[in-house]
Amino acid sequence: MVAAQREFEGRIPLASMARLRDGLLEPEGDARFTLAFGTDALRLPYVELRVEAELPLECQSSLQRFLLPVQLVQRLGLVRDEADEAALPEGYEALLVDADGELKPAELVEDELILALPVVAVAPGAEVVEREFVPGAEETAEANPFAALAGLKKR
Repeated sequence: MVAAQREFEGRIPLASMARLRDGLLEPEGDARFTLAFGTDALRLPYVELRVEAELPLECQSSLQRFLLPVQLVQRLGLVRDEADEAALPEGYEALLVDADGELKPAELVEDELILALPVVAVAPGAEVVEREFVPGAEETAEANPFAALAGLKKR
């Protein structure tokens, strides 16, 4: 595929991505992808992955459903050994391929979408809660593990 500089396009239903499904509110919709194989000026083999999707998530602020638009481009340097990773130029991520050179596009797309998931999903435009919590004296005393010992010492 690299020598022929092949390009592939496709769609993958979000419901078919078992690892990604756990991070979604509901697995509906699909991911559109393009895989373009080639070599760069340094003759390094690569695959450029483009993914577009709208991930249904639950806003942790409002508890409402929203769609997170994801558009990403990732250039993956094809390496056969982990030691070759250090030779990749800036802007490349290493993709370790087996001796047979087989890639699974669905797994590549799913991996990138999992990495695109936010740690805490908050809908764009959601009200940001910024409150400073200052514990009271009673709460501070309860939180102190030695407060009970201080009470016994006074007796």
